[in-house]
Amino acid sequence: MPEHSLIGLLIATLLEAQPFIEKLLLKEYEKKPFEVYGNEHFVLIISGIGKANAAMSCAYLLLRYAPDCVCNLGAAGAADRSVPLKAICQISKIIEPDRPVLGSGTFHEHIPDLLEGFPFASLATQDKPSVTSAERGQLALKAQLADMEGASVVQTCRRFGTDCYVFKFVSDTPDDHCIVKNIRQYRALFCLFFCESVLPALQQRLYSLISSE
Repeated sequence: MPEHSLIGLLIATLLEAQPFIEKLLLKEYEKKPFEVYGNEHFVLIISGIGKANAAMSCAYLLLRYAPDCVCNLGAAGAADRSVPLKAICQISKIIEPDRPVLGSGTFHEHIPDLLEGFPFASLATQDKPSVTSAERGQLALKAQLADMEGASVVQTCRRFGTDCYVFKFVSDTPDDHCIVKNIRQYRALFCLFFCESVLPALQQRLYSLISSE
């Protein structure tokens, strides 16, 4: 771990976060206004579901703990069959289908920071989940995955000038809607992938940035 670095992790629910708390040996820091866990290298905040919760918790994380970067991690739904259940993707672009740019007919778009060597996917963030086949079909024209937090996390990090990375694993598809069951089944694999594959690349990035200062 690079000296003096602190990595922020923002995860929507304790269900998704539990493997990270255990794997990274995080201790409970706070219960209110948000659940926060951490140690000298990581600080993890449970945002709650939805854009507003994501924005508020991310701002709180940045102002109170000042991490060197933020990783938004968690489950996402697949808009079509091109991305299979339990697949893990780095998000390269996020749109907000429920938040058009006034007068343009286009959607607000956010670009996270990227690490080399991981498969990319596009993400749609909206407060209303796409449940029916028709809704997923419409969403698939715009993005590969869907969640309810990613755009707000990236937008907040940009406002504060903090790097932001987004990694998601597929918890539901057009053929499998058992979200909670699938999160329980695949969350440990997602955590292991992040810790063994993503963290080394991220730590090297942070080390390079710290060394150049």
